[in-house]
Amino acid sequence: MAKKGKRGNHNISSKENSIKKISINTGFSELKEETRHGVFSIIFFVIALFFILASLDKAGPVGNTLYEILTRMFGVGYFLAPTLFILLAVSFLRGGRPHFVASNFFGSVVFLLSGLGLIHLSFSNGANDAGGIVGKAVVYPFLSFFGEVYSFIFLSALFIISIIVMFDARPKLEHFAFWRWLGKESDEEEPEEEDETSDGPYDEIEEEEAPATKEPVLAKMLGGDRKKKEILPAAEEIFIKPSGLRMLAEEFSPPPLSLLEKDKGKPGVGDIKANANIIKRTLQNFGIDVEMDEISIGPTVTRYALKPAEGVKLSRIVGLQNDLALALAAHPIRIEAPIPGKSLVGIEIPNTTKATVGLASLFGDDKFSQSGKPLLVALGRGVSGKANFGNVAKMPHLLIAGTTGSGKSVTIHTLITSLLYRSSPEDLKMILVDPKRVELTLYNKIPHLLTPVITDAKKAILALKWAAKEMDRRYDILEAETVRDIGSYHENVVVPAYQAAISKKGKGEEFTELPEKMPYIVIVIDELADIMATYPRELESAIVRLAQMSRAVGIHLIVSTQRPSVNVITGLIKANIPSRLALQVSSQIDSRTILDTGGAEKLLGAGDMLYLSGDMSKPERMQSAYITEDEVKRVVKFLADRYRDMLPDEIDISNGTVSVNKSIFESSVDDEELPDDDDLYEDAREAVVKAGKASSSYLQRKLKVGYARAARLIDMLEERGVIGPGDGAKPREVMIKDEIGATDETEEDAV
Repeated sequence: MAKKGKRGNHNISSKENSIKKISINTGFSELKEETRHGVFSIIFFVIALFFILASLDKAGPVGNTLYEILTRMFGVGYFLAPTLFILLAVSFLRGGRPHFVASNFFGSVVFLLSGLGLIHLSFSNGANDAGGIVGKAVVYPFLSFFGEVYSFIFLSALFIISIIVMFDARPKLEHFAFWRWLGKESDEEEPEEEDETSDGPYDEIEEEEAPATKEPVLAKMLGGDRKKKEILPAAEEIFIKPSGLRMLAEEFSPPPLSLLEKDKGKPGVGDIKANANIIKRTLQNFGIDVEMDEISIGPTVTRYALKPAEGVKLSRIVGLQNDLALALAAHPIRIEAPIPGKSLVGIEIPNTTKATVGLASLFGDDKFSQSGKPLLVALGRGVSGKANFGNVAKMPHLLIAGTTGSGKSVTIHTLITSLLYRSSPEDLKMILVDPKRVELTLYNKIPHLLTPVITDAKKAILALKWAAKEMDRRYDILEAETVRDIGSYHENVVVPAYQAAISKKGKGEEFTELPEKMPYIVIVIDELADIMATYPRELESAIVRLAQMSRAVGIHLIVSTQRPSVNVITGLIKANIPSRLALQVSSQIDSRTILDTGGAEKLLGAGDMLYLSGDMSKPERMQSAYITEDEVKRVVKFLADRYRDMLPDEIDISNGTVSVNKSIFESSVDDEELPDDDDLYEDAREAVVKAGKASSSYLQRKLKVGYARAARLIDMLEERGVIGPGDGAKPREVMIKDEIGATDETEEDAV
């Protein structure tokens, strides 16, 4: 047994050495796969041009000689040669898969031989062999055994198969003219409503690129049924503003997909068969018999599914995680036992090369572009490489957590960009909170904002309080109209009223009152921990109140944090935000804080994440899309230019008491005092006002508290305007005078 193993290893190593020698000799080993394919494509285009020029006597003596030889060999089928090289050039431009050269070579041979045979059968007569010597040789055995009719059918099938092999594409009915005509007829029928999560093979999605000039037709919905086509246009043509009624000249068209990048690269998966054998052999060494099943290739990891023998405990397989990682020379690996919905165990191994998921590819998917859900967002690609989408309206709130560098901010950008591609500024309003000041401030010019991006913790609390008041106001409207949620309100109240208004306007009749059109409101908080450190009680109560009740009125929360501790993600917040998105974290404790289960600590970072919604029993692993800062700026610029003449109603620049950078809702609650966050606040306020000075050390002595609490009280007094800003080691100035003390001093002076 030992000798046999050594001989096997020697064969493998010699084979690897021969492969290395070949790669060195070719000179292409250092180039990317896409670069090599581009080189091959140019070469084939040049060869095709040479064949064409040779037939026109424009390729010199070499071309003339080659033309004479090939016309004798191929006859009229000579022109299949330049056609073949053109097809090869095009296929290499589209291809990016392993063993592409071998499959193209096989397809080329079959294409040429079957084509010559068909030409010989179709155009030859007794004195002329249209397919030349080769065509006649190909056809002769078929005619001898099958006759002329079936030979033609068989060779036609081979001809079609050769093209499919070269392009590695499955033929579709719409590729043929007759079926395309039938497809146009069937397009008039309404497609069935589809799930919020869509799937499509990773290979097909990457290779079937959407045309750059074709933008997705995004249905504008008010929350009603997508199938009611006869009433939706009515709602798109009228828009209510406080100033009166305005007819929209055109419906909302999203930014073009050309502003975003598509998928890039192919995942490097190594030797799949060897890895499968290593997994099976390693488990057998520990007495666990398994049968290898499906293998799913994703942009970040490859999942090997296996079926354990009867009587094997899953805990035994999970316990061998480190042994499998050692045998596979891969770290970290993740074991999913079992795979949800299947009686299989999944072992996820990191790819040697990651593929970049582009938003343009996800937005070009039919499940996104043809969906009627107004708050559909692109989450990324799953382990199988299929596109996954989520409906914010159904989540209805989302919690994102991950360490610094895990891709959290990029994921937030993808969610916001998805919403901007889905809905017009009339249908969607956003409140963005960015304590870090550098991430979400890029969106300051988009027309969807209710207020400029909030960077101050106090204003963030005020914004959440305003949202709670808006929620109560909307519930009053729903109660008055006897409808249960915003979707029913739009479908049964708003759309019929707008339809009737358009009908009256067409008849010349006057109309004045129309119901309010409620836009969806999405509140995005980029860093929860920063605000929680300043206003823990107010923030928790505001988030919990909104999370409990705001779904029915179209207000949704997306909050994130890089500190997934119980002090930031409290039990109340977790209980009321059912959808979680966990990126890479540092420990299993943090993973359990987010997902109530481990696994997030084994993620690879850079957008590798686990998504758990309220209707899922186990989290699903996927790779988030990558969007660059330049892409975000291009989308923002497009929206800002398009809506340059349409300022949001919430920005009031006419009232001198309201700043240009301050929205109406901020102004309405600026005078509202935040509730005291410390029981000793009033005592501290009274002490500093009476003493006429304020410092942390003074409050420590006066109130008998520690330094941290005293410093917190000083900050609160400064925020409330009781004391002035700090000036080095000097005591702070007290802005409010002690009226009682002043009265006593006056009386003493009089005496």
